[in-house]
Amino acid sequence: MPEWFILLSLFLFGSAVGSFLNVCILRMPKEMSIAYPASHCPVCKKPIPFYFNIPLISYIILGGKCRNCKTPISFQYFFVELITPLTAVLLYFFFGLSLPLLLSFIFSAALIVITFIDLEHQIIPDRISLPGIIICFIFSFFVPWVTPLNSAIGILAGGGILYIFAAGYHLLTKKDGMGGGDIKLLAMIGAFLGWKGALTTLMVGAFIGSFIGIILILFKGKNTKYAIPFGPFLSAGAFLSLLWGEQIVYFYLNLGR
Repeated sequence: MPEWFILLSLFLFGSAVGSFLNVCILRMPKEMSIAYPASHCPVCKKPIPFYFNIPLISYIILGGKCRNCKTPISFQYFFVELITPLTAVLLYFFFGLSLPLLLSFIFSAALIVITFIDLEHQIIPDRISLPGIIICFIFSFFVPWVTPLNSAIGILAGGGILYIFAAGYHLLTKKDGMGGGDIKLLAMIGAFLGWKGALTTLMVGAFIGSFIGIILILFKGKNTKYAIPFGPFLSAGAFLSLLWGEQIVYFYLNLGR
């Protein structure tokens, strides 16, 4: 099978999945069904015909607006439908056409949904993270980078580390500094990547979060109080750890040598 055909198929499949992820991102925080009703404009409520529901292409043809009421459609829809297939293609170059590719893509798709929901609503739905812990533990029987024992330890280590941080912060400040959603998310990540992957994820996520925080302080002022959800940084750290975890740890351990 020609590689170009595999890449094209992965891209088309990924864009279709991305369209579904947009439905999850929109409806899950509202406790709505992701299966019913069919896709429709959230403003005029008109159903979207299948020929105007083609991933990526429809957004371009419609000029980013609803065909009926001309309400602008968030660019997020196009962006999710783009990064999802690009993620599938990138994972292919690491894992080939294999079961680990499929499982990694499912894991990454969950991270994409979590990222955009947390950015907008500052929540991480239990409907993803709690089943995700169990599902990722099952995945550990079929991927080469983690064993079921390592996965179980990763669940305890990932969730436990953030729980200790959250409890300690609350004890010292009497304020909540870490949401329960983040704890469950890192437990899910630990289930898929193992305890080492959970620690690497936390390290990378904290680094990215600190970098973004410094940028916000520089541009918005030192006294700016801006709540930054940690879920997107954990998700980014998890994806980077999945692909380059060993290299990240090696680089970190050899700093200053």
